[in-house]
Amino acid sequence: LQAQEGITSHENNLVHHTWEIDRERLIVRRGQPFSITLQFSDSLPLRHHLELVLHLGKRDEMVIKVQKERGAGDKWWFNQLETQGEILLTLHSPADAIIGSYRLAVLLMSPDGHILEEMDKFKFHLLFNPWCKDDAVGLPDDSLLQEYVMNEHGAIFMGAWDNIKSIPWNYGQFEDNVMDICFEILDNSKDALRNSKMDIENRSDPVYVGRIITAMVNSNGDRGVLTGRWQEPYSGGVAPYRWTGSVPILRQWSNAGVRAVRYGQCWVFAGVACTVLRCLGIPTRLITNFSSAHDVDGNLSVDFLFDENFKSIDGRGRNDSSWNFHCWVESWMMRDDLPKGNDGWQVLDPTPQELSDGEFCCGPCPVTAIKEGNLGVKYDAPFVFAEVNADVIYWMVQQDGQWKKVTYFLDQSGVGRNISTKSVYGDQREDVTLHYKYPEGSTKEREVYEKAGRRATEPSNLITEPVQVQLSIKHPNPVFGTDFDVIIEVKNEGGRDTDAQLTMLATAVTYNSLPRGDCHRKKISVNVPAHQTHKEVLRLHYDDYVKCVSGHHLIRVKAFLEVQGENEPIMAVANIPLSTPELLVQVPGKAFLQEQVTAHISFTNPLPVPLKGGVFTAEGAGLLQATEIPVDGDISPGQNVSVKLSFLPMRTGVRKLLVDFDSDRLKDVKGVATVVVRKRYTPLIMGFH
Repeated sequence: LQAQEGITSHENNLVHHTWEIDRERLIVRRGQPFSITLQFSDSLPLRHHLELVLHLGKRDEMVIKVQKERGAGDKWWFNQLETQGEILLTLHSPADAIIGSYRLAVLLMSPDGHILEEMDKFKFHLLFNPWCKDDAVGLPDDSLLQEYVMNEHGAIFMGAWDNIKSIPWNYGQFEDNVMDICFEILDNSKDALRNSKMDIENRSDPVYVGRIITAMVNSNGDRGVLTGRWQEPYSGGVAPYRWTGSVPILRQWSNAGVRAVRYGQCWVFAGVACTVLRCLGIPTRLITNFSSAHDVDGNLSVDFLFDENFKSIDGRGRNDSSWNFHCWVESWMMRDDLPKGNDGWQVLDPTPQELSDGEFCCGPCPVTAIKEGNLGVKYDAPFVFAEVNADVIYWMVQQDGQWKKVTYFLDQSGVGRNISTKSVYGDQREDVTLHYKYPEGSTKEREVYEKAGRRATEPSNLITEPVQVQLSIKHPNPVFGTDFDVIIEVKNEGGRDTDAQLTMLATAVTYNSLPRGDCHRKKISVNVPAHQTHKEVLRLHYDDYVKCVSGHHLIRVKAFLEVQGENEPIMAVANIPLSTPELLVQVPGKAFLQEQVTAHISFTNPLPVPLKGGVFTAEGAGLLQATEIPVDGDISPGQNVSVKLSFLPMRTGVRKLLVDFDSDRLKDVKGVATVVVRKRYTPLIMGFH
């Protein structure tokens, strides 16, 4: 009694959309039949029969007897066809079967129920099935399935809401051993270590699995994959901006004995989560929310306090913040606990921010519930709602304890701007803001806000005054390494001249608002005639901002205006990302499977200073594992450096080669090239006589 494992795997994996994961092992999806061929030395004796038993868990925590005939929809069953010394077994799994590594025991039973022979246990893996309409993750659109399950390449959007850029990301969910690492992540969760039988039973539920993954991608309080760090130094690890894909992170975590990898930030956490969820069969896409709020105390506002010298102070124990951008993932899963009208997209956020039921995880939270302000649904809806809807409020705290509410202009916008994901039809940006919220400032948006919860309680000693002056900041899209001007405009809409004190402050910050140091500070007196506009220039020099700018290359300019005779100060804020050059990556000629291909990578130093310690890092799903190429010597200003990289493509299809460059003074420089890998066919030569 023996199974034909190789033939079985090839045929089944192709129809189950798992061919890319492995071509030797059997990997199938639930709710869809698969077949196993058994070879017998002789035909099956009369009145003898086969029994099938499934084993799950390292210690056989779950044992499932497979029914001989079709029963209820939530049961495993099989049928058999005997022919020419072989038996074809077709197994049918329910659409809500437990995902995991199975061992199948095939027993030859005598008429009186005794076991006569047992085949060596046959191993296979079962995944979620988004192609099955009865599966909770079933997604009835082939183009969406191709992108959100099968595509190993992505684009992650970052920067600022009004200056959006993207970087390529290698998800690599079908690379060697990635599926095994995904199950290793589940096996090392707190739930699995605490009660493995209950954990295995719950793995039929994508909501449970998604929640476990968001907790395990970060290492806060468990054996998770990534440790977060939001500013330099990144000693003892890899700076977050150096990663170009998920696979090296997952392999390093596994190879090190499930020790956390250093370091990640939101887009890295989200990228790794997207890889794991797609690999397990849950349709997933990466989302970027620009001007993203982090509301610690749940009052649906982000509150910042500063003193009369405009220095930030702590207030009421708050640590609210507004991030330039924040990344999470959406996964498709239909939930029975939600009212009708909710679609399947759920927010899952693996970045460790706040505790959820005692764990650093967030979601799944229905996107539709966020848009409608239904914050009573599971999980973490108030927190996600605030990320895209909170009001940003600045307060000046005076020496006598009185609070002044500052009239505030953040790039003339609020939070939750240009919420973005990669398009199904290419690497361009798709805007999904209206999935999360009604149009900014609309009546419907305010109705939803009031439905979700009251506004922040304002202190009784609050002073408010009408505002007659408008303050704005205008800036170019500067390149890192150059000097540039920022224009502050003071517009007097009142009927009399205005005298005021104008303070301008440029600060280097991380993308999530951690200050790195002041680049420039200027305070002047201005007189603005009635119905006129005064313009002030703030010149920012590379020599000043390079001393404190972070790897995110972000400068925040604040302008404070104190009008004589008015009680309420005015403030405007602009976040200015400094762009970096792109790498030129070229792969000339045609690429064939397992035949050497050479990529040409070049880069020109745009800075007025030499670069030291330059290193290129290249990787690509189906092309090559992460490979570092150090640069010999310093790179002088304006110098072009070129390197060649040879590799043997491992899988056919449209592939992406991703390259990152980092040095002491210039980091996070990216480049990408598309490589179409073909299989070389030997032409058939026919002769005629």
